[in-house]
Amino acid sequence: MLTSVERLLFVRAVPIFKELRDDFLVRLASVMDELSFPSKHTIFTEGQEGRSLYILVSGTVRVHIGDRDLAQLKAGACFGEMSLFDAEPRSASITTIEQCECLMLTQMQLYDAIDETPGIAVNIIRLLSRRIRELNQKLNAKEAVLLLPDTAKVAEMR
Repeated sequence: MLTSVERLLFVRAVPIFKELRDDFLVRLASVMDELSFPSKHTIFTEGQEGRSLYILVSGTVRVHIGDRDLAQLKAGACFGEMSLFDAEPRSASITTIEQCECLMLTQMQLYDAIDETPGIAVNIIRLLSRRIRELNQKLNAKEAVLLLPDTAKVAEMR
C-alpha cells in the first residue's frame, strides 16, 4: 500500500500531469486504484475499449501488437493515457513480464477531479495542445529530411 506522498510522486512523474497544479494532483492521487498483476498477465489487449490510465509502480510490462514487441516499460512508466481523453480502442496490448503493481485512473475519476478543481480543464487543454504542436513539429522536421534530394542521385544527374 502506497502512502499519499508516494502516490503523489508517481502521479507527478506522468508527463501529461507533470505541469498541473498540486491540488489537482493530490486529488487524482487520492482516487486512483492500486492494482496488482501476476507475471504473464495481460492488463489490456489491442483493440479493447480504453477508459483508464496506468502508472507502473513496480515490475516490468511489455507493450506489443500480437507477437511483435514494441517496448518494455519499467517502474514509473505510464501507459493507456490517451484513452482517458478519447476512449478509443487500445493501440497495443500490455502484458506483465513479472509481478507488477500499478495505480489506475479511470476516465470518470479524472472527469470528477476536473469538475472539483476550477480552471484545471484549461490547463489540461493547453498541455495537450502543446504536446500536439511538438509532435507536429517533429513530424514536419522528419518530412523535410525525407524530401531532401539524395546527394548521390543529384551528383549522377550533373
